[in-house]
Amino acid sequence: MFYGVDFVAGDPSRISIWTGYFDSRLTRRQGRRVNRDCAIPNPNLEQLAYAAKSLGIRKMKRVTNKSHPKRPRLSEGLLIVSSKDAFSATGTESKEALMQAIGSSLFASHKEAKQKKEETRSKGPRKGDKSARSQRKGPQIKSSRRKKKFGRR
Repeated sequence: MFYGVDFVAGDPSRISIWTGYFDSRLTRRQGRRVNRDCAIPNPNLEQLAYAAKSLGIRKMKRVTNKSHPKRPRLSEGLLIVSSKDAFSATGTESKEALMQAIGSSLFASHKEAKQKKEETRSKGPRKGDKSARSQRKGPQIKSSRRKKKFGRR
């Protein structure tokens, strides 16, 4: 694995993949490196690692709170993968093709989670959840409908 060294630029045996490469809110000039079809809004390091793991990439290291040189104010995170393992697992031969494969997996998992969330929202609250089923949803509704003391309206 990668013991002792956090990040070494220019090492051909490792590929660094930043979360900003997959951010659909960014333009290509701002640092997005995949198509918008393969990007999601505001990706995090855990989502990126899950997408890489689902493709079969096993040798990876997560570096949190690391900022990309082009975006120094954002601490986005970095995923360092073994190039040999990544290329053999995905069947690609370049970093760009690897990022497209990870991006498509990331987008698919994001879309699936979004659909699942919509399904649970459309079903409504669960049968035993009294607080979600109640007519009064919050304290702001209570205070506006509360009767005034001493007969004032």
